[in-house]
Amino acid sequence: MDKARVREHVEKLKHEINRYRYAYHVLNKEEVSPAALDSLKKELFDLEQKFPELVTPDSPTQRIGGKPLRAFKKVRHEHVMLSFNDAFSEMDMQDWLERVENYLGQEVKPNFYCELKIDGLAIELVYKKGILVQGSTRGDGLIGEDVIQNLKTIEAIPLRLETKNSRLRIPEKLVVRGEIFLTKKEFNRINKEQLREGGKPYANPRNVAAGSVRQLDPKITASRKLDSFQYAIASPAEALAKAGIHIKTHEKEHEVLKDFGFKTNSHNRAVKSLAEVFKFRNYWEKNREKLPYEIDGVVVIINDDKIFKRAGVIGKAPRAAIAYKFSPKEATTVIKNIKVQVGRTGALTPVAELRPVEVGGVTVSHATLHNYDEIRRLGIKIGDTVVVSRAGDVIPQITKVLKNLRSGKEKEFRMPTICPVDGSKAVKEGVIYRCSSPNCGARHRESLYHFVSRTAFDIRGLGAKIIDRFLDEGLIGDAADIFTLKEGDITVLERFGEKSAENVVREINEHKKISLSRFLYSLGILHVGEETANVLSLAADGEIRKPTDVLRILQKLSLEKLQEIPDVGPKVAESIYNWFHERRNVKFLEKLERVGVRIKSQVSVVKSKKLAGKTFVLTGSLTSLGREEAKEKIRILGGDVSESVSKETGYVVVGENPGSKYNKAKKLGVKIVDEKKFLRML
Repeated sequence: MDKARVREHVEKLKHEINRYRYAYHVLNKEEVSPAALDSLKKELFDLEQKFPELVTPDSPTQRIGGKPLRAFKKVRHEHVMLSFNDAFSEMDMQDWLERVENYLGQEVKPNFYCELKIDGLAIELVYKKGILVQGSTRGDGLIGEDVIQNLKTIEAIPLRLETKNSRLRIPEKLVVRGEIFLTKKEFNRINKEQLREGGKPYANPRNVAAGSVRQLDPKITASRKLDSFQYAIASPAEALAKAGIHIKTHEKEHEVLKDFGFKTNSHNRAVKSLAEVFKFRNYWEKNREKLPYEIDGVVVIINDDKIFKRAGVIGKAPRAAIAYKFSPKEATTVIKNIKVQVGRTGALTPVAELRPVEVGGVTVSHATLHNYDEIRRLGIKIGDTVVVSRAGDVIPQITKVLKNLRSGKEKEFRMPTICPVDGSKAVKEGVIYRCSSPNCGARHRESLYHFVSRTAFDIRGLGAKIIDRFLDEGLIGDAADIFTLKEGDITVLERFGEKSAENVVREINEHKKISLSRFLYSLGILHVGEETANVLSLAADGEIRKPTDVLRILQKLSLEKLQEIPDVGPKVAESIYNWFHERRNVKFLEKLERVGVRIKSQVSVVKSKKLAGKTFVLTGSLTSLGREEAKEKIRILGGDVSESVSKETGYVVVGENPGSKYNKAKKLGVKIVDEKKFLRML
């Protein structure tokens, strides 16, 4: 993206973020979720890091917060109430620490304090001579709202300070900061009450907590049973020193708060490396449901107070602290393209190819758009910035288009008039477009089953049911799409977990390399079975490493040359010739190459003529070696392998549970050998 386009996009991001923040903080309306807003802010922050000359004083990354509501008396904070910049990955955290060290000009000793990030409302409490005299919201960071009467209804907040630590004296003035929140249990109780009274249920505990603190009637606040943790002392070090309080670490700050009778979070921990930070964050992401309250990440603070103060402030946030968020349930990304996938019933489903984004703990790169009516309802265009949502195990959905971020280069999408699989006419049935050929879906499905089968790519983690599911969800449109799947695309499907998704993706990636004979067989060319694929691979003259090498070499062979290959007659030659000259198949081979499929060098040299002139047919399961290995050994020793029994067959090798080939061999009088005799022959 060139500089002018970056500047234009930055301006649009700032405008949108400010509009959403104004709606949320001033009008008390949530037009997009906090997670989606965080994602936009992170995009802006990253762009400003890359292009610092684009940072302006009016950027949302440089301001403290929104304007306060006017329903309460204004309160000026003695020291600005800051918030935190966000990190979403281990790389973001490493970048954050590097920025701090670059600013300080020294390496920072890895000593951090980790706090659970409560999803609530920030407050400031002021005590004079141990008595609570002021309680306020953050507001715009400099001026908040006086809500002391409401805060006094919260039992977790002490009205008078007392200490059992004889070494601590209560300061003349003490300013502390904390968070107001609502427990999950209380949230559920309030919502049940709302429904009983015919009202609408509240969206989340944070909104209820914020609304409760802003109630003009303290009785309403008291009925909500709010809770609170305190996490910081905002009084100057000199004022604390007069009371004999000396704090050198953030961990010590929490200890002092607890000694003064404040409720602090017992799960907070001091750690000594970023690796321990990651472990702490990942543990609570997996176990947050066990907590009685909502959290949306962890706050990571450089524990040493001297370093923390030296690092200062950047924009609206302390430089030496950061909010390491859990994977958002909503995020923003860009639609790179919209493709139409054909399902197992022939239904045509539009699927958005996304710039990969982490949503709900997984990285996703696809989102089904269901049908064309849904695209029109949302107003989606290729190139749009969109909100992608995922809750629990729900498949990611595009829920909103951020139309104000359009550059004018976005493209309209139209459903195709012909089926992308077989070229038949596409017809509309209600809201669904479908291929008019009744056999299209079934043929398409069978071709994919064949592609991953044991005698082709041998991707054993992809059974028929899984292929069907991928087709129905629009994750794959052709066999090449299999190699583009990410764990996040699979994890979100019902009955798939992280481990099973990981296994499927690993299995797929391990089978990107394939022998030429197997590759040719996988293509499903009419009349080309395993043996024909094998003789065709032996006849291919030239170095073959990529699918386009196969294309280049086989396109050179005329019908006459193809018929010179053993076992290739006129019909088979015509089928092979037509397949490699069809435009759609050429594009498919090119796509296979782009997704990383490669051809293994094959062992085509006959090492011995021990089995020369002898033809073998295998039936049943061999216990000491796989069927493909057995075939390879026969060929290396000069023998031939056939899939059918005839009078010309030399031997039928019988394993466990043989099929009809065994009976036909007996009928024709063909020599039958068991596995032991076969191994002796080798």
